Amino acid sequence: MRLHYLPGTAAMAPHATLVEVGVSYELVRVERDADRRVAEEYLALNPWGKIPTLEDGDVVLTESAAICLYLAEKFPDACLAPPAGTLERAELYRWLFWLSNTVQMTLMRHFYPERYGTAGVEEAADADLAEHFDLTDRHLAGREWIVGEERTVVDLFLFMLTRWGRFLEPAAWERPNLRRHWLRALELPGVRKMIEEQGLELPAFARSTDA
Repeated sequence: MRLHYLPGTAAMAPHATLVEVGVSYELVRVERDADRRVAEEYLALNPWGKIPTLEDGDVVLTESAAICLYLAEKFPDACLAPPAGTLERAELYRWLFWLSNTVQMTLMRHFYPERYGTAGVEEAADADLAEHFDLTDRHLAGREWIVGEERTVVDLFLFMLTRWGRFLEPAAWERPNLRRHWLRALELPGVRKMIEEQGLELPAFARSTDA
């Protein structure tokens, strides 16, 4: 398998998932020019030009959440998704789709307000994000993971978005349950290796857990 990525982007969750399922993979860094445009070679693979893209033989798959689900279903022994047809599997879909369709897109409004309108876009996004992360923090009260008793791809995805939310005021991980979740996920082999291979910096409160 080959994962086309850039450090710190939406490739984080699929990268961690690849490690968690225990499959061999190759990382291919996507090249961008000064205007953030990707190379023609990448567009030939992914006409949308978005990151990440997974190659698995003849399969070429885009969208971070879709890649995570694909890997979880292809390697069921990794237990990154509850059994199909169960309530917990339905909850996994609900949370993963909400995180990707709502929280991730609201973060895009925070980071790139000029794409979405005129004045007030970033402020409105930040207000929405505060509600989104507050809701997630409440859900995690008394829980280790988002769905069920084991880590799933939803937790890997939330780890990524919580890190993206470090620039908010307050930062996403300033919420107590979210911080505990983020630190717990940081101890997963897939997350640890992803952080190392992408060369991502850890916040001061997490460095004591760094191996």
